Amino acid sequence: MAIPTFEEYLATLGHLSAHVDPTASTPEAVKIKELAAQLAGLPATNKPVLREWVAAHPEAVPVLALAVGLSQEHLKNLLRDRFGTAGWVALAQARPDDLIEWFDDGFDLLRSLEVQRHRRYAFGDVLVARAGTRVTATSAGTTGRKVEDEIEAIARSLGLACEARTRFTGRNGRTAPADLVIPSSAETLIAVAAKGFDSTGSKLSDAVREVQEMAEVRQPRQFIIAVIDGIGWKGRTQDLRRIYDLWATGQIDGMYTLGTLDQFRTDLEGAARLRGLL
Repeated sequence: MAIPTFEEYLATLGHLSAHVDPTASTPEAVKIKELAAQLAGLPATNKPVLREWVAAHPEAVPVLALAVGLSQEHLKNLLRDRFGTAGWVALAQARPDDLIEWFDDGFDLLRSLEVQRHRRYAFGDVLVARAGTRVTATSAGTTGRKVEDEIEAIARSLGLACEARTRFTGRNGRTAPADLVIPSSAETLIAVAAKGFDSTGSKLSDAVREVQEMAEVRQPRQFIIAVIDGIGWKGRTQDLRRIYDLWATGQIDGMYTLGTLDQFRTDLEGAARLRGLL
């Protein structure tokens, strides 16, 4: 398979997190009183009214995000993925129509605002809102596990023995972490890194170091591949490029996203047959 350009690979990154409707169980986590009062006082929550309001108050875009349960960091990553920029002030001023359409199509903005803006909140609602950080942390962990679960399911569907979230031994007895090894950690012939992130942070740099470590210790007979996905990488493109460069220079054997798992399956099956595992 020909290696795509870095830009082509970047374009295949997708959004991993499942969107949680905040009106089902959690209200707004943060109250920005002035803008929230303006929202509550709007004559209607239809698209023309919201487009005019956000164009006049571009600083209020994070408030709309909070109304549909998005943190500011998540908002930045999603805007960068959809519009190519995280600058919501410029977007609200130049493209208010597109911004409101995106909010409503992706996150049911109009209904969420209508449900929430006149609701009376009780003490229990406040406590549920404060628990939101724990919900967010759980969701972040879930995105990473989504990639791991997908690659493990493919390996098992091929009839391959495998172990998840372990270490393998490479050159000179050195070891490296792997999210999936085939057939076992004791006798690894194929090792896979699975790194999915919709948010940015130090975990992405840690993921790069893990893949670099896998490349450094690999034995010639070991097949090393990575499945990297999530829009968080779009905010850390230099980190992503470091993994891509390992692929481009032949230090690892493949790099995939959830959108190219068909090719991952084909290449994994080919590597397994070459090593007598199938």
